[in-house]
Amino acid sequence: MATYYNENTILYLNGEFVKASEAKIDLYSQSLHYGYAVFEGIRAYKTLAGETKIFKELEHFERLKRSAEAINIYYPYSTGELIDATYEVLKRNNLQNAYIRPLVFAPANMSFTQNTESFIAIEVWEMGRFLGDKLIKVMSSPFERPNPKAFKIEAKATGHYVNSIVASQDAKAKGYDEALLNDINGFVAEAPGANMFYEKDGKLFTPSLGNILPGITRATVIEICHELDIAVEERLFTTEEVKEHADAAFFCGTAAEVIGWESLDDIKMKKDWNDTVSKVIQDAYKARVIEKEFKPEFA
Repeated sequence: MATYYNENTILYLNGEFVKASEAKIDLYSQSLHYGYAVFEGIRAYKTLAGETKIFKELEHFERLKRSAEAINIYYPYSTGELIDATYEVLKRNNLQNAYIRPLVFAPANMSFTQNTESFIAIEVWEMGRFLGDKLIKVMSSPFERPNPKAFKIEAKATGHYVNSIVASQDAKAKGYDEALLNDINGFVAEAPGANMFYEKDGKLFTPSLGNILPGITRATVIEICHELDIAVEERLFTTEEVKEHADAAFFCGTAAEVIGWESLDDIKMKKDWNDTVSKVIQDAYKARVIEKEFKPEFA
């Protein structure tokens, strides 16, 4: 199993910096029993100038707040204070390239009543790319993403990720690297922990909002497309369309960053990854997070 902390690791817990090995939560927490909590996945990078920079920290902490408010979790925290605390946690753990996990969780409560308090932790650790560095084999999952009428699908709530874990474990047990899930209407939605794009004739397509998590990395990819004059369209499509037409495809997310596909259901992508605009997007994203100027070869 991965090791996320040791006897020297420091985390932020309810306004204090404490050793991870000494931090405690209530075993009667509504979060532990019912998956009633919200979190963020954020990355910090060592920039080209040698500084530590949290990538899109404002967007992530504002989404944390929106997630809590969407599912009625008490949220008295200031975005500015949490950003400052995160930089301090990174400093105390001597980390620059790091994954950051803020978690807002509930007190002891075995009922379904709304709470008048909450707790917050900010943890950091070293982590490579969530899905590795090589092109991945993707499988159409038999599991669907949750019905948006049953959940606030735009909230990054812990309980939603039971669906993610089950789908990802199923794909890996069948010899694939990751799953691709449809929505309840049979259209492509997302990976268990990332959004997806596919490429055809130099244009990118990505599932419309509504049944997916509106990813911050997804929004960054769209920003990059606009800056580089790469056509991108948000619309509904099926896995069959991807298998029939995709020159390339990729997942994107804070943990995964931008990772290309080798195949979907053992059907290989039509173009060599290195000859695609998707590879250009991957390179542009890598440059952006370390604040390096990027000039695409096709420009």
